[in-house]
Amino acid sequence: MFRGRHFDRSVILVCVRWYLAYGLSLRDLKEMMAERGISVDHSTIHRWVVHFSPLLLERFNRRKRAATGKWHVDETYIKVRGQWMYLYRAIDSVGDTVEFYFSEHRDLPAAKRFFRKALERHGRP
Repeated sequence: MFRGRHFDRSVILVCVRWYLAYGLSLRDLKEMMAERGISVDHSTIHRWVVHFSPLLLERFNRRKRAATGKWHVDETYIKVRGQWMYLYRAIDSVGDTVEFYFSEHRDLPAAKRFFRKALERHGRP
């Protein structure tokens, strides 16, 4: 996955993780790496995020614990980045989130999209 890269994989993973987890800007990450003695351009970090995010998500989902056979579904109205959104989520019997979906509208197509996504990824409960 990291073969042929100029930087060590630990540097790449730290930059991608910090960008995705903490919402830092690319230029902030560039400065943080410079403080640690690593000279990397913000556009390089952006390329890493675009390239490695889907790969890391795929690997994470492969190792993720399978959902139990019993789910329950709920929906709520929450504020996300200053905008009100509907949150649909499925929770298994252990209390872990099986799947979630944000929608601007509370309607039948949004609910169908959520259920289709949950059933595709986790099968029928």
